[in-house]
Amino acid sequence: MTRVSDTPFHTLDEIPDLSGKRALVRAGLNVPLAGGAVRADFRIREACKTIEYLQKRGARVIVLAYIGRDPGETLKPVHESMRRFLEIQWAGGLVGEPVSVAVSALKGGEALLLENTRSDPREEANDEALSQALAAYGDIYINDAFADSHRVYASIVGIPKYLPSYAGFSFVREYEHLSKAFDPAHPALLALGGAKFETKLPLVERFVKEYDHVFIGGAIANDFLKAKGYEVGKSKISDIDLSGSPLLSDSRIIVPDDVVVSGPGGRIAKAADAVTKDESILDIGPKTMGKLAPIVSDAKTILWNGPLGNYEECYIEATNTLAKMIAESSATSILGGGDTIAAIEKLVLNEKFTFISTAGGAMLEFLERETLPGIDALVRA
Repeated sequence: MTRVSDTPFHTLDEIPDLSGKRALVRAGLNVPLAGGAVRADFRIREACKTIEYLQKRGARVIVLAYIGRDPGETLKPVHESMRRFLEIQWAGGLVGEPVSVAVSALKGGEALLLENTRSDPREEANDEALSQALAAYGDIYINDAFADSHRVYASIVGIPKYLPSYAGFSFVREYEHLSKAFDPAHPALLALGGAKFETKLPLVERFVKEYDHVFIGGAIANDFLKAKGYEVGKSKISDIDLSGSPLLSDSRIIVPDDVVVSGPGGRIAKAADAVTKDESILDIGPKTMGKLAPIVSDAKTILWNGPLGNYEECYIEATNTLAKMIAESSATSILGGGDTIAAIEKLVLNEKFTFISTAGGAMLEFLERETLPGIDALVRA
């Protein structure tokens, strides 16, 4: 087969004729819901690009995806949102006779969305029987769910064993743009926020060797402050103890000089070493953001994942400030993480960044390992 891209896997644009083919598309549709409706549709809009391409070329498109953690959650609200961008039918199930009938009835150019793959426990177990049942719906398989490809699931790594397999357009964009982070133009800045420090410590350890500055925000900054001997009060911290770590004295790592806390005195900004036992650190302070401004302005590469404050409790000032700084810079900017994307969309700054990743955990794992289970499955296929 003729290679079109430099990726280690085959891509959708290598298929010369899609007319009449049953294209089984694993899309990334795990979007936030509120009150039974889609709250943010960035991933949906990205997924629709590959689906629409297949429809226009006469393929019969069957779409797979999961949503949420609860097996009882439904993709029905996602289906309603997708219909704003393209014509797509609702299967109402994942496997079984009614779904098989709906798949068989598809005509060229039509699309069908199946129910939440997590509704079947065999999905997360990577059960071969489910992989085979789903593969039976298609002639070809297309993974366009980079954001889900850190999961060893039947719909991610199982199906490629049974069908000719390709990467969709969103998947390829993710792979190519995130790969640029491994060879950055300098000066290079990594900004890390959010929580779950255990998933981000490997990135700090790796990228501090390759980037000129690593800025630590979010709840993971609390771990650094605590290890430096500062009082962090009631702030969220992880189980990782950084005491004695060489990261604490590395001049390339920037931790907050001031923070925004919540406590008996209300919501105030104060020096990082002045936090009391009855306060919680919930955002980065303005002096630290001012210190960061010239570093962002001078950077030629900026990699950012995770909000700088407790985004869910509306501590968004530092996150918004960083987003605006990066938007005004001339750096190659690569951003990811659900709350990071939400902030950018609220500020209407999407077009100001080089690349916005649909991935959260998958982005972090790819940056750490340079591959994912879903990538490996496409390479083997």
